[in-house]
Amino acid sequence: MAKASANGHHWKFFRAGGVDQVKLASGADILHLGELDQKLWVALSCPTKGLFYDERTLDLLDSDRDGRVRVPEIVNAAKWLGAVLKDADVLLKGEDGVDLRNIREDTPEGAQVLRAARHILKSFGKEGAAKITVADSTQTAELFAKAKLNGDGIVAPDTVDDEAARQVATEIVDCLGGAMDRSGKPGFDKDRIERFFDECRAFTAWWTKGEEDRAVTWPLKEKTADGAAALEAVRRKIDDYFARCLLAEFDARALAAVNRTETAYLDAAAKDMSIDAHEIDFFPIALAEPKKPLSLVQGINPAWRDAIDRFRTLVVAPLLGKDKTSLAREEWLDLSGKFAAYRDWAAGKAGAAVEKLGIKRVREIVAGPTKPLLEKAVAADLAVAPDVEAISHVEKLTRLNRDFYKLLINFVSFADFYGRRKAIFQAGVLYVDGRSCDLCIRVTDPAKHGVLAVMSQSYLAYVDCKRPSGEAMTIAAAMTAGDSDNLFVGRNGLFYDRQGRDWDATVSKIVNNPISIGQAFWAPYKKVLRWIEEQVAKRAAAADEASTARLQTAATTATTAPPAAAPAAPGAPPKKLDIGIVAAIGVAVSGFVAAFGVMMEAFFGLGIYMPLGVLGIILLISGPSMLIAYLKLRRRNLGPILDANGWAVNTLTKVNLPLGRSLTAVAHLPPGAERSLQDPFAEKRSPWPRIIFTLILLGGIAFCLWKSGYATRWWGKIPAPQKTWFKQPYQGEPAPPAAPEKPAEGKPAEEKPAEEGK
Repeated sequence: MAKASANGHHWKFFRAGGVDQVKLASGADILHLGELDQKLWVALSCPTKGLFYDERTLDLLDSDRDGRVRVPEIVNAAKWLGAVLKDADVLLKGEDGVDLRNIREDTPEGAQVLRAARHILKSFGKEGAAKITVADSTQTAELFAKAKLNGDGIVAPDTVDDEAARQVATEIVDCLGGAMDRSGKPGFDKDRIERFFDECRAFTAWWTKGEEDRAVTWPLKEKTADGAAALEAVRRKIDDYFARCLLAEFDARALAAVNRTETAYLDAAAKDMSIDAHEIDFFPIALAEPKKPLSLVQGINPAWRDAIDRFRTLVVAPLLGKDKTSLAREEWLDLSGKFAAYRDWAAGKAGAAVEKLGIKRVREIVAGPTKPLLEKAVAADLAVAPDVEAISHVEKLTRLNRDFYKLLINFVSFADFYGRRKAIFQAGVLYVDGRSCDLCIRVTDPAKHGVLAVMSQSYLAYVDCKRPSGEAMTIAAAMTAGDSDNLFVGRNGLFYDRQGRDWDATVSKIVNNPISIGQAFWAPYKKVLRWIEEQVAKRAAAADEASTARLQTAATTATTAPPAAAPAAPGAPPKKLDIGIVAAIGVAVSGFVAAFGVMMEAFFGLGIYMPLGVLGIILLISGPSMLIAYLKLRRRNLGPILDANGWAVNTLTKVNLPLGRSLTAVAHLPPGAERSLQDPFAEKRSPWPRIIFTLILLGGIAFCLWKSGYATRWWGKIPAPQKTWFKQPYQGEPAPPAAPEKPAEGKPAEEKPAEEGK
């Protein structure tokens, strides 16, 4: 059917998957995609990876580089093609090669692409060629990308001519990290140049501030930083020690508590301790006593001995003398105060990004002439940006000319999928369990995919695929025909990808849903058979265990039992069968025969409607299963399978029964094939089960005929039953009662006894 948009463009739609989908039949339809209501698009976005489609084309369409192609990007590409091409109908052909005569010269976009295309052909010695192909444009784009100047505003350090500037460029990338150039190398841009020199100036100013009062700021001169670090490492523990000493001086009762109780030591000693005793690093650094100096050589907590030795070597020895072996509280406070100015200066550090270069090198960079040279290199790279952009537009045109229509019929509509052509999301064909599955989709996270894909109401098998080369991938295969009796985790198969390569395939996960109504029809009977098999197996196992137990008991009794009693006297009567067992067997047989008779009586009572009775029994058994399967199959939907893989499917894309049968093909002999039914290994069937079944069936039928009275009518010699289970056949009106016999004249009538007739 056709539908006109607000501006008068007429759209054509086709019905597939229960949804009206737009039919892109001309170049005008493509150019007017921006006017098509987005509610009518089958998909709103798709990933740029994992599809059987040229990834480079998808990357060119993905303008925001987020790894997804959305509706606005498709619409913008269509508008751009309208500004470049004279006749958009060529897009439907999907040919590799753009005719230069079809490129517009009356628009800025077309004129730019045409000039660039002619320049490319000329550079390859093809001046005057009528067409430019994807290979021509791609090769040129790669050459420009690897060129010294490629127009992206990012310059690799090794392309800088001046040696001093090249060294600074390397240091910029080292300190700030590099931006990725089109050539694939890390480089610097204008923003990084500004940030780097700002950091250098800030670092220089901060360092100069520290130099204003060297004696105060750097008490250990060039070793002040190491000394300050050593002091900071023990500051908290030494402050804690002197605080405990003050507490013990305040109250002697606190002495035991501040030095940790014996229980704490017992807990630590109960464990295996390491060589550095870090298990007790939270204990005091030394035993506290009132007014006791901190010894630096003995009585130190083993966990802190190395830190104290470093502190003594780097701080105490240079400032208080090498012979200093202990610290009083006042000495500690004075020593710690000497580093206060350094701590304040270090806290205001600026330009940390370039600190590793050192102040000397940073001052050389700030004073040098390299910044203008680096800015000039970036400007030169940006100067060729229009030419490079034009080259990239030529590549974009050649790729869209070849691939755009293919994407549209897998995005705006699913014409490829419903036309039974390979859609771009179909990864290949899986052969497993005597069938081939066409609806196979590549997935990266089966666990995450299965959470949403279960909403598709489809039977999905997640399959791990591997090649001898080590390549591996996982696919989700939809089983839409056949049955699932022999499908299970661990089942092996063979997968062929879109390139025709074969992969070893192993089922790793199954999402169970109905496959077909035929499978649902037989499901109840198969369940009953499986239940019977399980019960027989259980009873056989139980009987085997019981028999084994009896044998073991008998063997044990035989070795320990007393001498056997004398045999029974000759002529003693054998033990009789329990009458209760006989009665129970009789009741069971009678009940079975009676139930079978009732069913057969009701069945034969249907008369000419007996076939309907058979159909009713079948529907009673298989109907519920078939109904549930039908309800699920009519909701079978492709959308959740694709949504779980990164798509945004916008409509209900049904996979009905006819489409499902075409997506999964079961094994059939080829037409004209010869088939021999002689199987040398076929099992020989015993005739007795069929004979017994036939006899039981005939006996049941005879019993029902006798009970119903039909046998009496057909064969008069058979006595009729005294009681029937249903109405006897009609035998005419009953005869009137006989008249009483008249007595002879002159003779009185005989009197009947009073009891007669009672």
